[in-house]
Amino acid sequence: DVQLVESGGGSVQAGGSLRLSCTASGFDFDVFDMGWYRQGPGNECELVSTISSDRTTYYADSVKDRFTISQNTEKNTIYLQMNGLKPEDTAMYYCAYDGYWGHGTQVTVS
Repeated sequence: DVQLVESGGGSVQAGGSLRLSCTASGFDFDVFDMGWYRQGPGNECELVSTISSDRTTYYADSVKDRFTISQNTEKNTIYLQMNGLKPEDTAMYYCAYDGYWGHGTQVTVS
């Protein structure tokens, strides 16, 4: 079974940084497209960033130049480095792959 486990969320002040991790199992990590989504209070779920196994990346305009997605294939893990955090980044962040979702990790920026 595919499993996605997120970690790294927390509470930070505006301008701070966090690094989210998503460790995956149950599929071939050598060929994948994975992404980070988020859902803030009262907001719809939005795509934040994606990464493919060929290292092609995508970023939502709202996070460009602040967030960086990366991968470690040896650890079956993708990361989301978030710098310059803003209160509007407050959300539950989810890792997703091929219709599978993790349970999420909360990010709160005050």
